[in-house]
Amino acid sequence: MNETPQKPAAATKAAAQKAVATKATAKKATTKKTAAGAEKAAPKKAAAKKTATAKKTATKTAPAKKTAKKTAAKATAKAAAGKTPAKKAPARKPESRVAMVRRARRINRELAELYPYAHPELDFTNSFELLVATVLSAQTTDLRVNQTTPRLFAVCPTPEDMAAMDPERLEELIRPTGFFRAKAKSLLGLSAALRDRFGGEVPGRLEDLVTLPGVGRKTANVVLGNAFGVPGITVDTHFGRLARRFGWTTAEDAEKVEADVAEIFPKSEWTMLSHRVVFHGRRVCHSRKPACGACPIAPLCPAYGEGETDPEKARKLLKYELGGQPGQRLKPPADYPGQPAPPMASQVAAP
Repeated sequence: MNETPQKPAAATKAAAQKAVATKATAKKATTKKTAAGAEKAAPKKAAAKKTATAKKTATKTAPAKKTAKKTAAKATAKAAAGKTPAKKAPARKPESRVAMVRRARRINRELAELYPYAHPELDFTNSFELLVATVLSAQTTDLRVNQTTPRLFAVCPTPEDMAAMDPERLEELIRPTGFFRAKAKSLLGLSAALRDRFGGEVPGRLEDLVTLPGVGRKTANVVLGNAFGVPGITVDTHFGRLARRFGWTTAEDAEKVEADVAEIFPKSEWTMLSHRVVFHGRRVCHSRKPACGACPIAPLCPAYGEGETDPEKARKLLKYELGGQPGQRLKPPADYPGQPAPPMASQVAAP
C-alpha cells in the first residue's frame, strides 16, 4: 500500500511564517492605501468646508453690505445737496404738563436776562409806519425793510399819501424787499381802507386790523403789542421753530402755535415773550445750524444737540450783537448794546 510522504517539520514552519509575512504585507499595503486615500480626500473635504463657510458668511453679510451701500449712497446724495444729517437730541424722560409749563416759564425768565433790551427790530415812529414795515417784512429781513422804508416814508408819510401813490412808483420804492408787486397792492389797499373806513388812523383792535388787505394775525399782533400796548403773540418763522424745539407745541399752523403758547404764559408776558424768542432764534437758535454749545438755556432745551455742541465752534455761529456785528435797526433803542445797521448802499435822498 502506497503512503503519502510527510513534509519535514522545518518546511512546515517556514511555510507558516511565509503566510504570516504575506498577510502582514497585504495589511500594510491596505493601510497605506487607506491613509493615502484619506490624505488625498482631506484637502477636498477642507476645501468643501471652506466653501460652505464662505457661502454662509456671504449670505449673512450680503444684507449688511447692501444696507451700508444704501447708507453711503444716501450720505453722498446729502453731501452733494450741501446738507449734513442733523444730530439727534439726547433722549429725555417723559414730561408732565406741569413740568413743561414750569420749564417754559423758566426759559422765558432766562431769555429776559439774556435780552433785557429785546425790541421790535423794525424802525418806526408811529403805528402806520409799523403797520407798513410789518407788511413789507414778509419773505425778507427786517434789515432790508429798515433800509427801504426811510425813502418810502419820505414820499408818503400818511395813509392818504400812500393811497394816492402811482402803483408803479410805489413798486419801485419797495422793490428791494422782494415780491414788490403783491406788497404794493396790499399797501395801496390797506391805505385806502384806513382812509375810507378808519379816518386815516390805524385801528387798535385785532378784529379791525385783520380786515385790512395784507394784514393777518401776525402783523396785527405786532402792531397791537408795539404801537398800542395790547398783548399779543407774534408767531413768525423764528417763534414757531423755537416753540417746537422747546416742546411748547407740536403744531405747524401759526394760529395753533399761538393758541398753545398762550395757554402756557400769562397774557402780560405775550408781547415781550415774542421779542425774546425771536431774538434768540435770530442770534443763537438758527434754523440750519443752532449754536447749542453757546446757548445759555441749553440745559432747559429738549432739542439740545440738533446743532453744534462744541463751545468754540458754536460761538462762531452767533449773529448780530452777540457775534460782534451790527443789528437790524438803523435807529435802535438807546439801551441796545450793538451797533446800528448801515443804510442801503444805493439809497439816495428821496425827491
